[in-house]
Amino acid sequence: LWIPFFGWGLALMSPIAIHRGRGTAALRQMARRGKERLEQGFWVVVFPEGTRIAPGKTRKYQPGGAWLAAHTGAPVVPVAHNAGLILSELGFDEQTIELARISGYMHDIGNTVNRDDHAHSGALMARQILKELGMNYADIATITSAIGQHDEKTGTAIHPVSAALILADKSDVHRNRVRNTIKESFDIHDRVNYAAIKSTLCINKDKAAIGLDITLDETICSVLDYFEIFLQRMIMCRRAAELLDCKFRLTANEIKII
Repeated sequence: LWIPFFGWGLALMSPIAIHRGRGTAALRQMARRGKERLEQGFWVVVFPEGTRIAPGKTRKYQPGGAWLAAHTGAPVVPVAHNAGLILSELGFDEQTIELARISGYMHDIGNTVNRDDHAHSGALMARQILKELGMNYADIATITSAIGQHDEKTGTAIHPVSAALILADKSDVHRNRVRNTIKESFDIHDRVNYAAIKSTLCINKDKAAIGLDITLDETICSVLDYFEIFLQRMIMCRRAAELLDCKFRLTANEIKII
C-alpha cells in the first residue's frame, strides 16, 4: 500500500490487508473485516485464482472468497473480463492478447481518483505502475492508450487492444452491476442494468462477426429505454468491431437493433 500512486489508489479503496502466511488467522481476519466492509456498503472483490488465467483454463481456487461468503451470508457473483478472450477467439498473437488482458485488468483504476475523466487519470496511473514494473515503452503505450480511449464520451478504438477493451467493457450490462439495493431510487442507468437478466458477447471468426445478445425484463425497462441510454456505447462497439474487421450485431429480446 506504500507504493507511490498505485498503493495510494488501493488505500483509497479500503482494501482488506492480510498476511498470507498466517493461514486460518488470516481467513478469520478477512471474514471480520469483510463483514465490516459489506455493512458499510462496499462490494468485496476477491481474486480466488491468485493470478491471471488464460481463457478456458482454470487452476485451484484459494479458499478466501468462499470463507468470506460462508461467514457473512453474502451472495457470490463470478466476474471475468473478456478483452483477452475476444482477441484469442479472433486469432491474435499471444503478446497482443496479454496486453488486452492487462488493459482489462487496469482500465478502471482511474475511478480511485474520480469517476469523471477516469479514463485519462487511469491511463496516467497505469503508465507509472507499468514503468516501475519494468515494462517496455511500446507495450506501455499500447495499454495506456487503450485505457485512455475506453470512455464513450472522449474515446474511440485506435488499435486491436483498444477495440477489445471497448467491446468487453461496453457489453458488460447485467443486474449484478447495480449496487443500489433500493429499487424505488433507481436512476435510468440502474434500471437498465437491473433489467438485463442475461447478456452474452458472441465472437464468430469465420463470419467476421461480434454480437451482443441481451435478455431484458421489460416490466423494468423496455428495449427502447435500453437503446436510448446505451446508443453511444453501442456505436462505439460497432466502430471497435470494424477496426477488428468484424461486423457488430446487437440483439435485445431477440429483436435485432444493430
